[in-house]
Amino acid sequence: MNRFALLTLYRSLTRHKLYAALNVGGLAVGIAVFLVLGLYVRFETSYEKWLPRYNGVYAVQTVWNLPESPFNGAYPWTMGGLLDQMREDFPATVGTRVRGGKGAGNVLRGGIAVTDDVAQVDPSLFEVFDLPMARGNGRDALRTPTNTIISESAARKFFGASDPIGQTLTVGMDSSDAYRVAGVFRDLPKNSDLNFSILLPLPRTPPSETWFHWGSSSLQTFLRFDTPATARAFQQKLGAFVDRRGLKDMGKDASKTQQLRLLPIARMHLEPQGTQSASRKMTVTTLGVVGLLTLLIAIVNYVNLATARAGLRAREVAMRKVLGADRRALVGQFLGEAILTVAIAAIIGLMLAELSLPLVNAAGGLSLTIHYALVAPALVALVLLVGIAAGSYPAMLLSRFPAATVLASARAPGGGRAGNRIREALVVFQFGLAIAFTIGTFVLVSQTRHVRQTDLGFKRDGLLVVRSLADSLIDPAQKSAVVAAIRTLPAVNDITVGNSAVGGSGENNSDNVPLPGVVGPGPSLRWVVVGPRFFDVYASRLIAGRVFDDAHGADDSKPLGKGAPISIVINRRAIPTLGFRSAQDAVGKTVGGDRPRTIIGVIDDMQFFGPREPNSATYYVYSRQPEKAGTAVASIRYTGDPRAMVAAVRSIWQRMVPQVPFDGDTADKWLGEFYEDDDRATRLFAIGAGLAALIGCVGLWGLASFNTARRIKEIGIRKTLGASSADIVRLLVGQFLRPVMIANLVAWPL
Repeated sequence: MNRFALLTLYRSLTRHKLYAALNVGGLAVGIAVFLVLGLYVRFETSYEKWLPRYNGVYAVQTVWNLPESPFNGAYPWTMGGLLDQMREDFPATVGTRVRGGKGAGNVLRGGIAVTDDVAQVDPSLFEVFDLPMARGNGRDALRTPTNTIISESAARKFFGASDPIGQTLTVGMDSSDAYRVAGVFRDLPKNSDLNFSILLPLPRTPPSETWFHWGSSSLQTFLRFDTPATARAFQQKLGAFVDRRGLKDMGKDASKTQQLRLLPIARMHLEPQGTQSASRKMTVTTLGVVGLLTLLIAIVNYVNLATARAGLRAREVAMRKVLGADRRALVGQFLGEAILTVAIAAIIGLMLAELSLPLVNAAGGLSLTIHYALVAPALVALVLLVGIAAGSYPAMLLSRFPAATVLASARAPGGGRAGNRIREALVVFQFGLAIAFTIGTFVLVSQTRHVRQTDLGFKRDGLLVVRSLADSLIDPAQKSAVVAAIRTLPAVNDITVGNSAVGGSGENNSDNVPLPGVVGPGPSLRWVVVGPRFFDVYASRLIAGRVFDDAHGADDSKPLGKGAPISIVINRRAIPTLGFRSAQDAVGKTVGGDRPRTIIGVIDDMQFFGPREPNSATYYVYSRQPEKAGTAVASIRYTGDPRAMVAAVRSIWQRMVPQVPFDGDTADKWLGEFYEDDDRATRLFAIGAGLAALIGCVGLWGLASFNTARRIKEIGIRKTLGASSADIVRLLVGQFLRPVMIANLVAWPL
């Protein structure tokens, strides 16, 4: 474009400032939404891609296929000793294990323990993950059992400005021990699920008796392969490997029950886990589509306003043709103007994106930033693409005006009936998308509200859950003492202990329950160990029979001999699973084969887990002293201010067991963690949908006002012939309301 063409563009924009502002502003908002949502999609799809040679790293998934099991699906966890057995059968295996991670350990400083992201790893960690080191040699450091390597943030947190190398850190997972800091690695980026800041060597003695038990899961196993073909060849061998190694624990054809699958680490973040649906992947895809469609709405808005204004430049086009300009030159000029207009909108859109990112990060719980080294080339490509896409039709329309007809005409052409129909079709398309977005937003909001307010089968208000009671550093006597001390607090109505609690706290176990007269191992049910008054604390609803109590000595499963029937309580979902017609029919029946279990009561389903976790068939076992039976999570029924209650329990905790960080909060807080992804998606979707609708409304207003201004003489004649102001308003509004109504008819059914 020459300087005369630039001058023409300047005059075109400044002559009709309002419409230029609507044109550029609509595009700028569309580009800003596209940029922000594009940053979100890029962030979510970039997990672990920061690792050098990430393409060769695979996570080993455990895939369960049990009859009617609540745990069917793929999990990123494996048996602790899986890598040892793989190395025995396949000596060339390169792998490592990670046990722990986010909030899995604690650091003792000044006699008080604080929670930190502690993980135990193999010395071979650096053969799989090339973690960038700031100080020391990570490969050598982890070969010494008493060494640790920490992140830069952990070094600043615990040692300030002093040199951390050689200093001692007391870290606890299974036990609290002193470790010598032998290295410092760079902080891991936000787009990583490798959540650790302190790395300890895995103990040479297995930390649990289930370390080599097939069917258990205690850590993550990662393997490295030179090529994808090598990984596929290894995958083919895993079926026979599971059958061979799992024979003792799972019987013949173990691979039919449990499979091992290799998952590229870059896909792990968006892959569904266990029984969860692919909600995160669907959310990312949906928001990416929202960004694209919002940009498309902005492009349509630009085309609409540009074609509406085309008639104003008809005489300019005619004069250029008279002076020798051909159609190709005119198309080039108008395409150039469109690209420059989009470039102006892109700069403004980039500014809007920068200004809005803090708000978007706050609304979505994100940490998005604009990296100009990546964004600038993408923005240039976007300007060219959008400029050509948005400017092609107006350019072809403008360059088509015949010079002689335009100069001889008393009024500038406006595209005729065909042009009006095209603009109406664009309005229908534009508003159809905007209305669909609006409907989708209302649906998302209502679904999210429904999930939060739905009946979970227990009373969630006034309930506090203390997870840290399950820590292995606390002996059973201390657990009992802590429970007794909490019970004396004035605001506490009752307290109970079990190996599971609301929010997914504690253990997650299942086993098969053989049925009388039915061949096979029977259906798989979740089982939970509960202590005294567990169902009273949760205010669960009894359907039939009774719940556990100390008046019935046989309820306690601990002192009973091998083969003696134990009393169990089942939930509503377990009734058909165990083959009973009703709750009353189940009470008094015995199931379980050589491990007999007598059903004494049926309660309503209690949903302790996330909204996407199926409410599975469950049976409950009673223990008078559950804190001595293994994992112990305390559930407290209280009255009054929740913050004061948490503070009072924390005070008792820090006085009695300072070696373990306090981890307790209300049931609403733990449940809220399950809804975070849905809330984030709803907020981001609402932002995109709201701005898309705004672009459409402003664009339609600009189109209406522009066309109205062009029809001043027509309006004057109509008034002269007797039309009132109301008649004129009805005429104009009706003409522009028609495509909006058609858009509603299209969008609502969809």
